[in-house]
Amino acid sequence: MVHLGSWFVPEGGASGFHDVYTENTSVAVFRKTGKFPDGATLVKELRVSKSDNYTTGSGVSYATKDIKQWFVMIKDTKGRFVDNPLWGDGWGWALYKPDDRSKNVATNYKTDCQSCHLPVKDKDWVYTEAYPTLSLE
Repeated sequence: MVHLGSWFVPEGGASGFHDVYTENTSVAVFRKTGKFPDGATLVKELRVSKSDNYTTGSGVSYATKDIKQWFVMIKDTKGRFVDNPLWGDGWGWALYKPDDRSKNVATNYKTDCQSCHLPVKDKDWVYTEAYPTLSLE
């Protein structure tokens, strides 16, 4: 997978470093079309952060090895799973916690996932502004 970009959230339940990845082929298609292709997988890995003083400055934040959770979206342009509450609006939605990596803890994308993505509804539900890899040549 290719690193698309990162977010840093300083406070709250979602605090930490959010590193986002997708397949190389998905990046190539996005660069040509401006859209993620059917089957593209976006994985956001949320890591715990710490900060300390370094020669580069004080209060410098860095990611630790501790993972809080993974958010996963799978592009579904065909609407394959219309009766599944985790699939809709062009994506499959999931949330995994480190204590059981095999279980999706989201139960309904409309209540568990979509509210965070409402501001980018018109951008196919994805905050692409933090992903410089999508615009590199």
